Amino acid sequence: MGSKIWFITGSSRGFGRIWTEAALERGDKVAATARKLSAIADLKEKYGDNVLTLELDVTQPEQVKSVVEQAHAHFGRLDVVLNNAGYSLVGTIEESSADDVRALYETNIIGPMAVIKAALPLLRKQGGGHILGTSSGLGHFTLPVIGYYCSSKWAFESIHEALAAEVKAFGIKVTIVEPGAYATEFGSQESLKFAPGLDIYNDFKQQFVQKLSQQERGNPAATPAALFKVVDSDNPPLRFNLGSHNLPAVRVAYAERLAEWEAWNDISVSAQG
Repeated sequence: MGSKIWFITGSSRGFGRIWTEAALERGDKVAATARKLSAIADLKEKYGDNVLTLELDVTQPEQVKSVVEQAHAHFGRLDVVLNNAGYSLVGTIEESSADDVRALYETNIIGPMAVIKAALPLLRKQGGGHILGTSSGLGHFTLPVIGYYCSSKWAFESIHEALAAEVKAFGIKVTIVEPGAYATEFGSQESLKFAPGLDIYNDFKQQFVQKLSQQERGNPAATPAALFKVVDSDNPPLRFNLGSHNLPAVRVAYAERLAEWEAWNDISVSAQG
């Protein structure tokens, strides 16, 4: 199987960094992007011409278009376009401001949309490609205190599901990568934004954070081999759970929803008219 050419956002840390380096180590070529070029400068020193390092703020649509086109022109094609940049907003529904939520969506939703829109004409022209997006198990169920972050992943999921149906005829594949809890830098201050707190939620949030801190976390270094099986597949999945925790939690969430819908179904049907 020939080497692939990747375009990856958020290459400076977390999964973005791990997957960028793993792709380069296996002989692929990568257009690696980050908000600060200095954060990925060492990649150029280590991997030479196999990597193109580019500064990119995904909330700037004109810059996104320019950078995607530059990467495509540099390598001659893009086989895998991976939207990985994102962060989490920590705060209850009441605490988080509209401005906080808008900023979250600018990075987690509008940014990936800009990358997809910039890439699609290029992928169509070259006859195909694979769009990947880093979502989360929280695209199927929610946790308190990070409800708005969860909502961004629910939106992310639906956008990619619709996209998959729309671009299939062009030979373009779409996969939503859904990591569970991993020991990455995603929990660091650089990947979190905190809404101003209200005292009435202090105890609740403290209990939530304590419970979260006790959660078993996967080894992010174990993920590249699984990701490569997805991108190398002739028939990759639309949704791909990363890790062992998601599927059991999803089963519980959907079982509860189905049970509730069934319990209320007679009344629901009566409203049909």
